[in-house]
Amino acid sequence: MKVRAPELRGRRWLNTGGADVTLAGLRGRIVVLDFWTFCCVNCLHALDELRPLEAEFGDVLTIIGVHSPKFVHEADPAAVEAAVERYDVTHPVLDDPELTTWDAYAARAWPTLAVIDPDGFVVARMAGEDHGPGLAALVRELVATHGDRLRRGDDPYVPPPAPDTALRFPGSVVALPGGTFLVSDTAHHQLVELAGDLETEVRRIGAGERGFADGAASAARFSEPQGLLVLPSGDAVLVADTVNHAVRRVDLADGTVSTLAGTGEQLRERVAVGATSTLLSSPWDLAWWGGTVVVAMAGPHQLWTLDPATGEARVLAGTTTEGLRDGAFDEAFFAQPSGLAVGPDGTLWVADSEISALRRIGDGPGAAVATAVGQGLFEFGHRDGPAAQALLQHPLGVSVLPDGSVAVADTYNGAVRRFDPATNRVSTLAEGLAEPSDLLVDGETLVVVESAAHRLVRLPVPAGSLVAGDAHVVRRTPTTLAPDVTLRIGFTPPTGQHLDDRYGDPTSLTVVTDPPSLLQGGGGTATGLTRELRLDPAVGTGVLQVAVTAAACDDPSDGFAACHRYQQDWGIPVTVGDDGPAELELDLRSV
Repeated sequence: MKVRAPELRGRRWLNTGGADVTLAGLRGRIVVLDFWTFCCVNCLHALDELRPLEAEFGDVLTIIGVHSPKFVHEADPAAVEAAVERYDVTHPVLDDPELTTWDAYAARAWPTLAVIDPDGFVVARMAGEDHGPGLAALVRELVATHGDRLRRGDDPYVPPPAPDTALRFPGSVVALPGGTFLVSDTAHHQLVELAGDLETEVRRIGAGERGFADGAASAARFSEPQGLLVLPSGDAVLVADTVNHAVRRVDLADGTVSTLAGTGEQLRERVAVGATSTLLSSPWDLAWWGGTVVVAMAGPHQLWTLDPATGEARVLAGTTTEGLRDGAFDEAFFAQPSGLAVGPDGTLWVADSEISALRRIGDGPGAAVATAVGQGLFEFGHRDGPAAQALLQHPLGVSVLPDGSVAVADTYNGAVRRFDPATNRVSTLAEGLAEPSDLLVDGETLVVVESAAHRLVRLPVPAGSLVAGDAHVVRRTPTTLAPDVTLRIGFTPPTGQHLDDRYGDPTSLTVVTDPPSLLQGGGGTATGLTRELRLDPAVGTGVLQVAVTAAACDDPSDGFAACHRYQQDWGIPVTVGDDGPAELELDLRSV
């Protein structure tokens, strides 16, 4: 693969001190484009994988984030600017709200990486995460190839002014037994105990620097902590330490921090329902349900359980396919579950953010996953009324109100919504909030974590008012395909690696559609990176969902070899037409 890289075009540049950046002006440097959007947990994983590359190759490498929004809110200039700060992005970012550069590079998935050599040619494309080691190997090859021709230094990144607020993008709140509140101060990598006025600080837990360390309250380190859970004993709080891929335990008596589950390393394998793992991936929230801890495991799009005594983590529900499908625990799809709450009847409520949905699981024999509100990966908006027509936009939090109805932190709509199970209707309780991320019922008020305003506020619990807002779909041009189409996944292992075929074909390809009736043939899971599909022209449109994994091992020099797992999910809007191409090529890693 070697084609001239299209120039970068968008609305504006961030992290450059106001200057525009061009590929022509970067000639002589290696450039990596990272197509991302801030709702996407896989994009956040990729950001973390790029940090070591920036540190190792910063003299010759420029990483450019191309922010390509999925949701309407993600196209808001202030929201993009806040996200760049929230996620500690330390390279230039092109704000591309119209997907101009996204389309120019034919990106099909978040995240997508494009590598550009010093002469301005695209030499590699990669989709998904876990490309860090292979990307580093490719950069080393480019350094060796271009040698003295490389332009060193002169990186266009200009850090923005440092913010100064007491809280920075807080994520979650819980009430403590003594009448105070504990908040995850996410961007400060700390927990903060606040008095009842929600402003006066009682104490901080954590050193305030990104890291993974147990110990005393002043020495322990977190990395973007999110969800909190007070254990029934009342003497400890569990913390979803999201970027450390761990669940931590805080002793409330003295603030001592220990690790209950996770190692700091991200889980990169698909774990089936009922199976256990010592590795986690982006735990986002926690709840006490059925005598155990439930974890919203946003990374693999699943719910897990966690034994609070032993730390054993086990998959409860979700196949790892990103999408909306109800049913048995081992058949259901989730999409970045981010908020949990338990009702008085034992129902587990889930804010399923990437499909803008409110899901529920009943308590007792035969429990299954059901959808209360939500329509799919690419449908969202702000619309009240009957639940079947109501729309949310990337909700992150959920709480059960005293009357048994459910309050939803409708994050990207800047609203608090209410779902009433008795009437099966949705209403709006409050609007004009800055990315509300969590809710807590406190007497007759609702404590709202207003994350992008860096504060907590109290709201009365009103009856609600109806909003007849717009419906939206993701602004991606549908891909037209012929009824009979060959799907090919491009995968080239990095230099020094080979496909691990010791135990058979090391690949897995899953294909489903929404609606299911769109796919007449070629669905399901099997080995191989090529599949013949039959799409129904009578259905005409829908979403093609493709999930792939491939295993590659290092070439052994001493008889031992480390192995790596590459995986990606695509959700591709498609239309079926006789004039459409008969092949669809997707790049997992093409060089």
